[in-house]
Amino acid sequence: MRALRLCLHALLGGLIALAAVKAVADGAPHATAVVLAAVTTAVVYTVGALSPAVDRSPRTAAGWLGALGLAWLILLSLSPDGLWAAFPLYFLQLHLLPTRWGLGAVAATAAAAIGGFVLHGQTVTPGTFIGPLLGAAVAVATVLGYQALYRESERRRELIDELLATREDLAAAERTAGTLAERERLAREIHDTLAQGLSSIQLLLRAAERTLPVGDPAAAHVRQAREAARDNLAEARRFVRALPPPDLEHASLPAALERLCASTPGPAVRFGVSGTPVRLPTPYEVALLRVAQSALANTVRHAGAARAEITLSFMETSVALDVVDDGAGFDPLAPPPPRGGGFGLPAMRSRARSLGGTLSVESAPGRGTAVAITLPLPSGDPGGPS
Repeated sequence: MRALRLCLHALLGGLIALAAVKAVADGAPHATAVVLAAVTTAVVYTVGALSPAVDRSPRTAAGWLGALGLAWLILLSLSPDGLWAAFPLYFLQLHLLPTRWGLGAVAATAAAAIGGFVLHGQTVTPGTFIGPLLGAAVAVATVLGYQALYRESERRRELIDELLATREDLAAAERTAGTLAERERLAREIHDTLAQGLSSIQLLLRAAERTLPVGDPAAAHVRQAREAARDNLAEARRFVRALPPPDLEHASLPAALERLCASTPGPAVRFGVSGTPVRLPTPYEVALLRVAQSALANTVRHAGAARAEITLSFMETSVALDVVDDGAGFDPLAPPPPRGGGFGLPAMRSRARSLGGTLSVESAPGRGTAVAITLPLPSGDPGGPS
């Protein structure tokens, strides 16, 4: 399009200049007037060609074409050579005006070109009529053909966009099908192995609980272990079905974290909320709850802490969870223990990365440990106050 515009500019400018130069070279009686009319036509054309409003507003384009046509008619009335500028005018009229009005403007321009040539007393030949009419026909065929090609190109582009969208939908469906198939496989594996094992553990613990004497302190520990096995079995089944954890199914995240602090054995755990709570997407709540559970589990098993604190902070663009204890601490840069340890922190980091967040760990031997996860809130309305 840019090349076509440049060619149109050059063609119209050259034909106007040709009329002026020829009038001066032939010593025409109105040579000065022809030059002034040619300059005026060129100035009017240049102003419209450089104005962005001509392409944006049909009314502005029509006004500019009217002014340009008037300047051209003055040039044509002074010199018969002005009729050659009619050919680029055809393209301008067809390009800027609606098709019906463009065809009418082309017909009027062709009639004016023929009439101007005849009124100047030039020899009338068949070419006098054929030339302008043939030029008009070529311009109409070119512009209408280009418009048809453009519409066909747009239809093909839309078809390609639809095909790409369909391919993306198909790929998403295939990924979903693969996910469901893997979930079914995991469900079978859990049912045949983990679920059976946890069920057996529950039966054995129930039997052990019955054999213990009444009032035996061990009975409370056995009952707690049996309840933990039952809860973990329910957790595994819900995970396979992609359901939220039981603690989040009928309660908010702050309530679930408060219950977690109250049920954690060992250190005294406090819970606090900072900022205005908002509803979070389920993946966010699951990730924050899991990180809190994992961090507290590490505190109970390894830190030997007397106190711990969980703080849930709601900020304008993010949500953060901090778990701090006063336990033994450790060196975060040291390699994990060789016997299957060190999986908790990588799992927490993986959860944070999957939601575009970060996880940081600050600790030192004898200085306690602080685990912080920060997740960016989803764009748009996060859900309003909870």
